[in-house]
Amino acid sequence: MKLNLPDADAFLMVSESEHNADMYYATKFLAVDSFIYFNSKNERLLVSDMELGRAKKESRVKDVIPASRYGLMGKLRKLGDIDVAYCEMIVEFLSSENARHIAVPYNFSVQLADCMRKNGLEVIPIKSPFREMREVKSELEIAAIKKAQRAGERALAEGTSAIKSAPVRHGVLYRENAPLKAEDIRAIIEMTLLSQGCEAPDIIIACGKDSSDPHWQGEGEILADEPIVIDMVPRSKKERYYSDMTRTVVRGTPKDELKDMYSAVLDSQVAAINEIKAGVSGSEIHNIVCDVLEERGYKTARGKNGEFTEGFIHSTGHGVGLDIHEGPNLSESGRELKAGCVVTVEPGLYYKNTGGVRIEDVVVVTQGGCKNLTMFEKNLVLK
Repeated sequence: MKLNLPDADAFLMVSESEHNADMYYATKFLAVDSFIYFNSKNERLLVSDMELGRAKKESRVKDVIPASRYGLMGKLRKLGDIDVAYCEMIVEFLSSENARHIAVPYNFSVQLADCMRKNGLEVIPIKSPFREMREVKSELEIAAIKKAQRAGERALAEGTSAIKSAPVRHGVLYRENAPLKAEDIRAIIEMTLLSQGCEAPDIIIACGKDSSDPHWQGEGEILADEPIVIDMVPRSKKERYYSDMTRTVVRGTPKDELKDMYSAVLDSQVAAINEIKAGVSGSEIHNIVCDVLEERGYKTARGKNGEFTEGFIHSTGHGVGLDIHEGPNLSESGRELKAGCVVTVEPGLYYKNTGGVRIEDVVVVTQGGCKNLTMFEKNLVLK
């Protein structure tokens, strides 16, 4: 993987890859402990001896070096401090590569950077070159996102089925002689995802007026005639790619205000999806959504500063992949979209006296339009 580094000899990351998407993208080696990625004329990994065999089998980087080659344990015995010993090992490794001017990502350890500088190295923080590379997905990456999406849709079908089949008593949904709760629907979705080799770190089941808080996870009884916002970010455990989807449903009869909100949100989403294609900016798509909602009489945060708590209060969408939120964005500052970008389209309206409505699909940007990966139905009232 060739990087453009005009002011540096090499690019260096020191991190685990379980939570660092850039590290996993660069190496395709999944590890819970930190290791070293080096990119200059060649790519190299420096890993613990315990991980050497697995890294050689699994990493896309073929030049894998054990930490023992640079005497990590001897340095630790001498210095008595693993952080200092690890830094000295890195300094020795970089010296062997004739690398003195080292580019590192913005989230690089300050302690490690200071230690490297004390040893005569120039450390140059830069925006990670992998962030922009990750925006355009390969066919394999799109297939992994689609896999997660299909699993999410099957899980959502199980969740909404439980809501549809629940009897209503005094305005509350019941299941096996006990109130049906957000926690119950969340558990159904989680178990369905796990059965398909997927997971979701955060599942929103927000019912009633409190659904006006876009990221309220939701708890307690599911009510009839009230909005239920169901939002999940399914991820394939093997491929590690996320998808993202939201539906808003009602069991019973929604209020007229809620039906109007739903209609406006759905129309704004359709208008946005119809205009997404390579060459169009994320800001243009966001403005289309705001135009539709404002024409319907709803307030949007477009162009506003300060506190804004009701109406359309967030951006239209974001990139999705190894991270739940990554570039590009469909927002006021959104840049030009490229073919292969995978973005969410998720307009919403939120009013404290009514609740919230959000509808979210995931689409792949193409040269002439976009391909919607989301197939789940969009009906406010569950029948």
